Amino acid sequence: MAPPRFRQLVIDAADARRSAEFYRALLGLEYLPGDEPRDGAEDPGFIVLLGTDGRRLLGFQTVPAFARSTWPSMDVPQQLHLDFAARDDAELAEHHRRVLELGGTLVEDRLDDPEDPLRVYADLDGHPFCIFVAEQ
Repeated sequence: MAPPRFRQLVIDAADARRSAEFYRALLGLEYLPGDEPRDGAEDPGFIVLLGTDGRRLLGFQTVPAFARSTWPSMDVPQQLHLDFAARDDAELAEHHRRVLELGGTLVEDRLDDPEDPLRVYADLDGHPFCIFVAEQ
């Protein structure tokens, strides 16, 4: 019997639409048909983003009692984090600008790490994610 196939990673959020739009804009993803923002329509509590190949990648669900991660403090742990890669320092600098423009925050800068240069960010709900300088 074949193992189950990966469907998507779902992230709890204070506002699924706001979080989905952050990652859609940052990563160049697309909405699952029917999940796009629509004027006058109430946002669903669950939104899915697709890769350019049409595969489901990320889901976001609104959680009414959402507690923002306080990582690196462990009061509210990170619970998960995402890793992304940039080809070189110039590409990372562009991603850095884009993250901040979209409302993300820089949590830790480790660009001077000779073995694993990276920056750690928090998204709009405090979920940490890393962007490494690494081969794709």
